[in-house]
Amino acid sequence: MVSKLQAAHIAELAGICLVIGNGQHQRPVERVIAQGIGTLFLPSRKAGARKAWLGGRLRLKGSLVVDAGAAAALGRGSSLLAKGLVAVEGVFERGDPVAIVDADGSVLAHGLSEYDAAECAAIIGLHSTEQAAVLGYSPRSSVVHRDQMVLK
Repeated sequence: MVSKLQAAHIAELAGICLVIGNGQHQRPVERVIAQGIGTLFLPSRKAGARKAWLGGRLRLKGSLVVDAGAAAALGRGSSLLAKGLVAVEGVFERGDPVAIVDADGSVLAHGLSEYDAAECAAIIGLHSTEQAAVLGYSPRSSVVHRDQMVLK
C-alpha cells in the first residue's frame, strides 16, 4: 500500500488523477467513482513533469539543514540561499538530488544542488558577497534554485 500512496503523490504533483481500485471489473474507474469502491486521488495542483520527478522517489544523496528564516522563505517560493544553511549532511556532487530539512529534521523540499557537499559546507551562513572569497569563483545564484526544487 505504501508504494500505491507514493504513486498517488507523484501523480498529484504532475496534476494527474489516480484511482486505486479493482481493475478486474468493467469500467473500473467509473465503478470507483459511482459506487465509492476504491479510492480516487484528485490533484490539488499541477507542478509539471520535472517537479513530479523531483518530488518522487529519487535516491537523495544528502540533506541541507536550514534555519527558520530559510524555511519560511522556501514556503513563499524562494530559492535556497547559503545564508539560510546551518548544516550539510551526506556526500553529493553538483546536480545531485538532496533533501532540504528544518532543524527538527522535517523534510521541507527536494531539489538539485548547485554545489557539491564540500562547497555547501564551506559557504554555510555566508551572504553571496562573501562566497567568492571562499569558493575561489563567483557564486551561483542559489544553493538550490526554486526551479529545481519541489516543496513537500
